[in-house]
Amino acid sequence: MTETSVLWLRVAAILYSLGLASAILLLTRKRSRLFRAALAAFSLGALFHLVSIIEQGLYLGGLPVRSIFESMSLCAFLITVAFLLLCRRYHAESLSVFIFPLVFVMTMVAALSKPVDTWTSAAFRSIWLSAHIVSALLAYAALLFTAVAAVVYLFQEHQLKKKLPSAISHRLPPLATLDELISRSLAVGFAFMTGGLVAGSVWAFVELGTRWILDPRIGISFVTWAIYLAMVFFRASAGWRGRKAAILAITALCCSALTWAAHVRLESRL
Repeated sequence: MTETSVLWLRVAAILYSLGLASAILLLTRKRSRLFRAALAAFSLGALFHLVSIIEQGLYLGGLPVRSIFESMSLCAFLITVAFLLLCRRYHAESLSVFIFPLVFVMTMVAALSKPVDTWTSAAFRSIWLSAHIVSALLAYAALLFTAVAAVVYLFQEHQLKKKLPSAISHRLPPLATLDELISRSLAVGFAFMTGGLVAGSVWAFVELGTRWILDPRIGISFVTWAIYLAMVFFRASAGWRGRKAAILAITALCCSALTWAAHVRLESRL
């Protein structure tokens, strides 16, 4: 991608990040006062995104889909346009919990297509990597709480339906408390997971150049984040509870274990 098209794409990613912040706030507060501002920034980001795509298309003399970064950029833009049209026609604000983070991450990935110089200092490199690992581990801890709370919720619900409480049922938190714990830990974990993903992607980009996108550790991190995003969306928008929420939480926890195993190998680079 040309330098100027990447520049406009990075501007779009910065504007899309306001939508990400709005989505995270929406998870914790049910309604976010930031949504209108985020939607306006999202619309402006789409304009810069369009400029980036047109400029790259003119440079190539055709549709800019000749690399994974260009394809990611075009796909993110199409999702953005579709969401804005749906939001205008059907007031589909609830979809923002899923669309805002997805578009931001896809655009950020596309914007990391132009190699940059190496780290300015070894200390800054180590701090950046440490921030990535700490964010990821905090996300895994929150996910563990979510998975445990979901399993206990299932157990409590099962006992209530059978009307035969076990000896430990009265010692467990009530369903309403468990449900609140699941929502809070899910929101906090998603915030840390996204922060860790962004920090890790940028670190790998500086370290490996454009080859970072093919790193298996980055790949499994994106898969884990995607499952987490699906869990957040179905929880917040579709109101998934009980068995469905527990299965999603356990699946995400298993992917997190694989990602954590990949992170262990990074210790030698600190």
